[in-house]
Amino acid sequence: MDKLKESRRAFFAKGLGLAGVGFFSTFGQGLEAAVERTPSASNPSDLKITDVKCGYVRGAVYVKVYTNQDVWGCGEAVDAIQGTYHLVKRLGEQIKGQSPLNPNRIAEQLRKAAFFGGAQSGVFIAVLTAIETALWDLTGKVFGVPVYQLLGGKFRDKIRVYCDTALYTSTNPTPADYALAARNAVSRGYNAVKFDVDDARDPNKYDRFNWTANPMEIDRMYNAIAAVRQEVGPNVDICVDMHGRYDAVTGLKMAKMYEDLNLMWLEEPVPADNIEVYKKISQETSTPICTGENVYLAYGFTRLLSENAVDIIMPDVQKAGGLGEAQRIANLANLYYVPFSPHMVASFLGAMAACHVCASVPNFQIMEWQIYMDTDQLWQDIVTYDGPRTQNSFITLSEKPGIGVEINEEGMKKYAVKGVPFFE
Repeated sequence: MDKLKESRRAFFAKGLGLAGVGFFSTFGQGLEAAVERTPSASNPSDLKITDVKCGYVRGAVYVKVYTNQDVWGCGEAVDAIQGTYHLVKRLGEQIKGQSPLNPNRIAEQLRKAAFFGGAQSGVFIAVLTAIETALWDLTGKVFGVPVYQLLGGKFRDKIRVYCDTALYTSTNPTPADYALAARNAVSRGYNAVKFDVDDARDPNKYDRFNWTANPMEIDRMYNAIAAVRQEVGPNVDICVDMHGRYDAVTGLKMAKMYEDLNLMWLEEPVPADNIEVYKKISQETSTPICTGENVYLAYGFTRLLSENAVDIIMPDVQKAGGLGEAQRIANLANLYYVPFSPHMVASFLGAMAACHVCASVPNFQIMEWQIYMDTDQLWQDIVTYDGPRTQNSFITLSEKPGIGVEINEEGMKKYAVKGVPFFE
């Protein structure tokens, strides 16, 4: 092994014309170190995909891509994944025997092959996302570098996150409950919080199917966030999510009412499928308007951006098309000076995968983090990671090869969705 390292050093020194030049003797050490970290058994030219397997836990699918040289990659997709086991297996069969070191090429191959099979959005793109992410993880492991390096390098070492307080799990929370949840999040070190204000269980609703909020609902949504602002003061960012469950009248009314609370953003006041309505709301309020978690691929964001329909985009990196596609979305937004603030409800595997994208683009603003990930044992059991997860509202970017987080199949088994094959 020492001889191999010496030959590698000699190769790079000779190739760069630096042999014997003292001043430049450290030049290229980063590349040299990357090569030395490359698994000696993994000759990239001989590496082939041998299998693709998956397991399901709650609302996520975890995909593992195997190779002929005992190196694998892991990826995750969320939300639009129910009933997709056979889709994972079918796409896996299509890429067996190929080199896994071409994530962009393989993703494009799978997508274009299914042009008439739903490859525009929804479950197909979500499953593609998990496979594509696993390929990036695998490629990073083979070359001994973190994924962000494969994406072109990093602009930052730490990724800022906001804390979704998950108060939506409570029944009819009061403004005081909102204020307490905000205080608890801030006491944990978070400098940005998010609250959902849509509530189908609101006893003041006249009609569960009518998307127009009545005056009592309007007061509830405003008073809750006013209490949060009063509790945390002016220097903590507040995000508000309406989950696309209201009409244009209500969406615009809430955006204008929230103007005096200086929100970081108002998220999805209306469904994401009508760009004209988003343009109207965005242009008539000073409250920043955000959408994107239910938009797929870069194609889905083109009109939102080119027509100035939103102020902030929040694609879900675990279902929008993959890490390469998420970077393309962010770079597209950057051309319009629009911040990139990903939605994130995945495990720490998905969170760190998204962090690599966030680090690789200049216009990253903030990423979502759920407070239950700090407290629920499931999220500790299903992945393996040897460092702190969040500290003072930041995730430190992993410097390990690949994503830097592994799934824990043994830990996942007790949470696996029943009746669905588990990594078989």
